[in-house]
Amino acid sequence: MHTRLYKKDDLLKEEVKTDIKETLLSGKNVVFPTETVYGIGANALSQEGIENIYRVKGRPSDNPLIMHIASQEDVTTYAYMDTPYVKTLMDTFWPGPLTLVMRRKSTVPDNITGGLETVGIRLPSNDIARKIISIAGVPICAPSANISGRPSSTLLEHVLDDFDGLVDIIIDGGKAEVGLESTVLDATKKTPVILRPGIITKSMLETVVDKVDLASYLQEDDIPQAPGMKYKHYAPSGEMTIVEGVPSKVVDYINKQIKKYLDKNHKVGVIVTSDLTDKFKGAFVVDVGEKTSKITIASNLYIALRKMDALGIDYIYSLAFHENTYQEAIMNRLYKAANHTVIKV
Repeated sequence: MHTRLYKKDDLLKEEVKTDIKETLLSGKNVVFPTETVYGIGANALSQEGIENIYRVKGRPSDNPLIMHIASQEDVTTYAYMDTPYVKTLMDTFWPGPLTLVMRRKSTVPDNITGGLETVGIRLPSNDIARKIISIAGVPICAPSANISGRPSSTLLEHVLDDFDGLVDIIIDGGKAEVGLESTVLDATKKTPVILRPGIITKSMLETVVDKVDLASYLQEDDIPQAPGMKYKHYAPSGEMTIVEGVPSKVVDYINKQIKKYLDKNHKVGVIVTSDLTDKFKGAFVVDVGEKTSKITIASNLYIALRKMDALGIDYIYSLAFHENTYQEAIMNRLYKAANHTVIKV
């Protein structure tokens, strides 16, 4: 398959808009940026388009997809707003990186819900994403544009690595601003529950809703209510470990591991903040930014994981980032990437 690559300005051309619309309405796929990560898009009402997403990504069929809409008014076409706080959340955080899980209507196809009676809906803030949805004239399912289980794509080069030649259209939107997938909130309950943390944090949500709970990690036989809840996710090819503790002990432990693996001719990588980049000898060090920068670590996390794959790293060590405003989301992704392999020193 020849993949057509467009830039943002190309979306002003009538022939490009026609190509995008016809591609989506014919059950094919378009990869485009959102403010969170790049998504692989399909007409949410097309069984063929949705099946292509599962096939191309290698995604488990019980892992539900999120429906992206063009305006808040579209919600009532596809879901019931059963709880009184839903409209307030929409008014406060939409458009933006918040997905609301609501009881679905019969207008929602079964194959995007993972067998559930609910559907996740989001109104993105990225202007390219909203333009694509508007051009299509239908809601778009757009899970992260990566092979299932691998780190999500936040740069065009990531998308091309995974999907060039496998999808019909890819749209270049530069670096994704947020860098982590949206917060997913179960809005069917009296007390809403965060199913997947993002940069819309628990404390932010509790400025609008009195109390918000956080879902626990799913077990093998559990049915996921949102993407990324159950399976090992966001993972690089190398064996990854998170190291927690006071910085001096963390540095000492990782350096011992570096020496051990270098002696066996393995490649070792370390994911650190800028203040610690010179503390590790013999390893490939990837700097995710200043530890005081709230958004930088989040936006660079997947880039760091992808870099480890590009370097062919065998063993990866990452600091824990518990002091960041977005620690819930960052650590959620790191724990999944490391398959919950954590060393405390």
